Amino acid sequence: MPKRQKSGKIKDKWRSKTWLIVEAPPSFGSTQIGYIPVTDVEKAAGRVVETTLYDIVKQDPQQYVYKLYFQITEVQDGVAKSILKAYEYSREYLKSLIRRGSSMVTFIKDYTTKDGITVRTYVVAFTQKRINSSRKHAIRMAADKVLQEKTSSLTYDQFAQEVVLSKIGSDIYNEAKKIAALRHVGIFKFKIVKGMPVMASATNILETTAKEEESEEEVEEAEEEDIEEAPTS
Repeated sequence: MPKRQKSGKIKDKWRSKTWLIVEAPPSFGSTQIGYIPVTDVEKAAGRVVETTLYDIVKQDPQQYVYKLYFQITEVQDGVAKSILKAYEYSREYLKSLIRRGSSMVTFIKDYTTKDGITVRTYVVAFTQKRINSSRKHAIRMAADKVLQEKTSSLTYDQFAQEVVLSKIGSDIYNEAKKIAALRHVGIFKFKIVKGMPVMASATNILETTAKEEESEEEVEEAEEEDIEEAPTS
């Protein structure tokens, strides 16, 4: 007869796990972006947590389409510090930009920021109408020119903020619209391929967006005053 197995208590693996609060870097407001279980705290470094721009800024629901990937670098008193490892458009959003009768221009290249971090940058442009290969090449060169200027003058944190807030995308659009009529231009993905950013206490993304909102409100108020002061015929 087969031997009967000894009955014993089933060990609950979840009870043995430690829960960590994952914190974004200072440039993203040190916002809590996740709460994860780990078996060994010392092995938590290197894990990647996915979130969206809306979860950090909490302003426009459209920001759900921008995905951010934060990599844990160290753990201090139950808080996991992280850096922004990568960024990309959601797959659904990228598909929604495609239209019949227009051209999609893509461009991929590695750049090194002012503080020595190498990032692989993916640019996409959608035109109003179909364009030939020479114009596509010219758009790629325009994107390359803007990115060369930006990365040579910005630290990684500054570069990441300008990408996430679509500022560099706007700069590329303004340069490339001289070549062809465009519908959308943006950096749809970037990731670190070499180097480790230092978590500097730079101006965080929340302060940046707050300043932009204030400037927009000032412009709107000025326009309203102009309308009120305008003479009526």
